[in-house]
Formats: sequence, C-alpha cells, structure tokens
Amino acid sequence: MSTILKAENISKQYRLGTVGSGTLGDDLKRWWYGIRGKEDPFLQVGAVNDRSSVANEDYVWALRDINFEVKQGEVLGIIGKNGAGKSTLLKLLSRVTAPTTGSIKTRGRIASLLEVGTGFHGELTGRENIFMNGAVLGMTKTEIKNKLDEIIAFSGCEKYIDTPVKRYSSGMTVRLGFAVAAHLEPEILVVDEVLAVGDAEFQKKAIGKMNSLSKGEGRTVLFVSHNMASVKSLCTKTIVLENGTVVFEGDSSEGIDHYLQLNKNSGFVGEYSKHVEESGIQSLQLLDKGNNNRAEFSFDETISINSKIKIKQKHLNAHLGFRVIDKNEKIIFSSEIKLSDKIENEGHHAFKVEIPASLLVPGFYTLSFALHQPNIKVLDYLENCLSFHIVETGSDFHIYQGQDFGCIFVDCSWKKINTTN
Repeated sequence: MSTILKAENISKQYRLGTVGSGTLGDDLKRWWYGIRGKEDPFLQVGAVNDRSSVANEDYVWALRDINFEVKQGEVLGIIGKNGAGKSTLLKLLSRVTAPTTGSIKTRGRIASLLEVGTGFHGELTGRENIFMNGAVLGMTKTEIKNKLDEIIAFSGCEKYIDTPVKRYSSGMTVRLGFAVAAHLEPEILVVDEVLAVGDAEFQKKAIGKMNSLSKGEGRTVLFVSHNMASVKSLCTKTIVLENGTVVFEGDSSEGIDHYLQLNKNSGFVGEYSKHVEESGIQSLQLLDKGNNNRAEFSFDETISINSKIKIKQKHLNAHLGFRVIDKNEKIIFSSEIKLSDKIENEGHHAFKVEIPASLLVPGFYTLSFALHQPNIKVLDYLENCLSFHIVETGSDFHIYQGQDFGCIFVDCSWKKINTTN
C-alpha cells in the first residue's frame, strides 16, 4: 500500500495568555532574525506541554517533533491523556492551523469532524449545510445530490433536515456532521472524540461505517478516542501521545497497554505505604501480570494486590481483608484470610491476592483494607486507600456498551438440560 499521509518533524508552539507575539519588540526581533535568514529566536524556548505543571514560561510546545506515516486503507488510532496534543495534531493534519515547524504531505481530500458543529452554519438548514460542506470538499452539486438521501438516512435526522442547525441538539449535530464527512468520499477521514456525544446506537453505526470505509473502500481514517474498545477493534495501528510527543507507535493492543501504563498515576492511587509500630498494614500495591504498579486495568485483566503487614504474636488470630467499593460508595464484595492459617510467627509478612479477570465491569472503584480480630478489636483500618479504573479495551464485554449490568459480571455455569416436550 502506498503512503497517503506523512508527518515530518512537525511541532506546534503557542504563546500562553495572549494572542499574537504580545509585544512590538518580539515582532521586531522575529523580523530582524527573518531578514538575516536565521531561525525564529522564540522556537528555542518554550515549556513542555504538561497541563498539570505551573506555567513558568511565555511559550509552550503543544506538539514537538512528531513523525509518522499512514498508508492508504489504514485506520490510525491516536490516544493519550487530556491535553496530550491529540486535537492539536488533528487540526494540523486537517489544515485548520499550520505547524510551527515541519511539514505534512497528503494525497487526496481530507474530511474532518473535530468538534460539534465544525463547518456548520447555524442559520442554515441541515440540507443546506450538506450542500455547503460538500462544496467545501470540492464536490459538484450533482455529486452531492446523488449522496443526499443516503446521508440524511444515515444521520437519522430526516424529520429535522429542513430545520436550521442552530435548533439541533449536540447529538443531532454530530450525527449529521459525521454522515456528511463519511459519505462525501474523502480519501482521508479525520474523526475526533466527538462521537462520544452520540448515543450508543449511533456510536455503533459510526464505527461500522468507518470499518466499511477502510476495509471495503480503501479509505484512510484517523481516529481519536478515549474508548479503548473502539480503538482496539477499529484501528490497524496506534500512536500514543504524552506531553506533546509520540511515545509509542505500533500495534493497537500494545499501544493500549502502553497508554494504561502511562496513566498509572493519573488520579488513581495504586500504591500505599506507612510506618507501623505495632500490628498493622505497612504497604499495598496494585499490580498487573508483569508486576508493574498500575491503577488502570482492562476488563479482561487480572488485578493483583500485594500487601505487607507487621503482626505481633498475640494478634495471630487476626484477619486481613479488603472491600471493593463502587463510585456510588456501595460495597461490591469483600475478601479476607485468617492469618493463623497462613503464618505461625510474628514479624513482617507479605501476601498476594487476585481479583479475577472479567469480573468487575468497566468503571471506577476504591479499596478499603482492614486488619482486625473479628468482634474484638480493629488493629488497622485503611478506608479508600487504593483506587483504580477498569477500562473496556475490546473484550467480549464491549457488546454491552451503553447498558447497565451492575458492577460485576459473573461467568456462571450454564448447562443444557433435556426436556420431555
């Protein structure tokens, strides 16, 4: 397959707090360097694109030295945390804005769906906006007419197609925008996270359309999403952005694993430790199958919990246990062991317990740990000491997306029985 898009050393720099250079002195300095054939002096400064850090410089690199290429018919997934540079990259690829340095080479038309209502005129009807968008993409009126019925049917907005778009809900706007972008035959379709605005039925429909575009028609799709199941099922390869740079490029499954590993400390607590004088819990860790400390896991991934305790001889009859609690502060299940069944002497001891794969449905959870003598004494209690996120990454569970199946999904034993009828 031939290369249809190539990004070479592209970077994008922004000035924080103001529009433009900010001062006449900066503009004169740029002009003076330019007429002498020297590099813009402000390209030599600038902070890394880390949204969590305090801004100490006037300039920031939203993207820095991005290199990749996409072949015809490929679906490229672009994933990363909020603020990593995903939307900026798509805007550069869509020619909405120009890179500060580097070049982007493409072959064919690019249709973009970057945010709700992109390219739509609120005063025009849905039908009129279809013709306007088609004209912008370089299509003739006859070509648009031939696709019109198909676009309207796919969007599901037939009843409101002659109503001004300003009266559409955000979901309806996304439906129509995606229908236009996908049916006007672009060589490259660029789709940002906007599909998350649509309902579950439309998301499924849109994913199917992108699949048919790439596999059936040989079109190229660039897809940004936080839905790891969609990325895994749809994308032929994935790049991961972190602080404005590409930190991974390759297989989508490996890219998702890399992304989850990057997010091990993103708002979730996967590790806990403290000093213990008497009997108590010294440390806790959430680990994946490779013994990496993590706080985000996929639905079909086993979660290991390593614990270290200090126990006195007189407390060997104590129990060590934990509770899993959902985002609504409901206890999902509990598990515990009697120490005397595992150890015989006082001192420092370590234990490992596993939460089975494909048990906790995608969502947010916390853990509370206790070391106690049942109905006698609580030796140590750590409330909500660990937190983690179960992410759907393309397992069988994704077919239930958008439906409420509670917090656990139990693989019960089902058997066929014979009947006399």
